Amino acid sequence: MAQRLRVTVTENRPQALDAGLAAGDSSSMAQGKHPNMKINVAQLLKEPTGAVRRGNLSEDILGIDDDLEIKSLLTGALKMIRTADGILVTASLRTALGLQCRRCLKPFSAPVELDIEEEFYPRVDILTGAKAPVTQTEEEATIIDEQHVLDLAEVVRQAIFVTLPMHPLCTEECAGLCSQCGQHLKDGRCECTTEVADPRFEILKQLQ
Repeated sequence: MAQRLRVTVTENRPQALDAGLAAGDSSSMAQGKHPNMKINVAQLLKEPTGAVRRGNLSEDILGIDDDLEIKSLLTGALKMIRTADGILVTASLRTALGLQCRRCLKPFSAPVELDIEEEFYPRVDILTGAKAPVTQTEEEATIIDEQHVLDLAEVVRQAIFVTLPMHPLCTEECAGLCSQCGQHLKDGRCECTTEVADPRFEILKQLQ
């Protein structure tokens, strides 16, 4: 059964956030089972420029990308603003990822914070049904489809990759592994010698 994007409206209006599930999946993401993060914005598109919808998002994004190990729900505040050209989505979101420490190679969980600001453009005019012209600034991930549904999944996926650390560390104090025996040095010192031999004297040792 398809999952539904869970958005809790924070305004005292029944139509503050018209969140719905669209048929099919037009996401441009790579292979795998992906979360459904589609929101029906038909009502907001009918309103004048400047109209705002706010809500709190809580979504299981497990499977959003095969290379990401998701450890917790994606949660946070979501805001949508009607612009002259479409809908501007801003969000402050949080989740956690499973990473591998660069020094000791142990897996660990790290919190991730996402600040999203992306404008979505309708493919058809909500009032006339006519197809809207496509501009060079539009990407497939930021299109509002013919059913007036926008999909946050690809935007969120890209935002996660942007925030990934280049050199993940379980802690800043991680001592890493012994280069000789491979013991985790944060579990205690090993008995390996740390003396570094001068390679220029190795030949003399062989002559003894």
